[in-house]
Amino acid sequence: MKLQNKVAFVTGAAQGMGLAIARRFVGEGARVVAADINLDSLREGLGELGDKVVPVVCNVADSASVAEAVKLAEKHFGRLDILVNNAGVGGLDSFLDTPDESWQRVIGVNLTGAFYCARESARLMVKGGAGGSIINLSSTSALTGEGPNHYCASKAGIMGLTRGIARELAGHGIRVNTLVPGPTDTPMMAGIPDDMMADLLKAVPLGRLCGTDEIARVATFLASEDASFITGQNIAVNGGMAFI
Repeated sequence: MKLQNKVAFVTGAAQGMGLAIARRFVGEGARVVAADINLDSLREGLGELGDKVVPVVCNVADSASVAEAVKLAEKHFGRLDILVNNAGVGGLDSFLDTPDESWQRVIGVNLTGAFYCARESARLMVKGGAGGSIINLSSTSALTGEGPNHYCASKAGIMGLTRGIARELAGHGIRVNTLVPGPTDTPMMAGIPDDMMADLLKAVPLGRLCGTDEIARVATFLASEDASFITGQNIAVNGGMAFI
């Protein structure tokens, strides 16, 4: 029970890595505010966990929506100890054909959304005075440049955001780290054609997709006292695909 009596706020919690992280956190003793744009999917994925999970509709690209979701955490549980910035979107635009609205959407959700959630969550953590842990989800695409331009840029920005706020929040006992997944077995990957998947797996030395629970276990480590002297770091979980 590495997270006994901790309170976590997990974004993008309706499916994939966010769902696995929320489930793992509850299993480790935490209570979770699970945020997503899709309330029905949240309830379907986490409903059986009862009052250990509070589902909340949240558009992370909207600062007012984020502020309301974090207030809900304070209302229900009185404090906040952990934030997992997992919500994200992708796209298939080539660089020369990327429309403004596509760039703004991806950066708005993946990077600006992480900033909004970190800012509001950190304010509550500072108010509580007991420190905390912020975990920002990036991507191996930020290291390799393999992927849509706006997605790579947003996920690289996450690493810079982590380093900057890690220094500023250290004096409050708040640790901030980036978890950097490689190709992971999520619904987003399900539509990839077999030939493209085969090429992708050739680039992974361990030769397979990462499981969502493998990501969740590392998130649990970073959220727990096992990582009490780790902050400002990029933790790659990518099967050897790229090195930091």
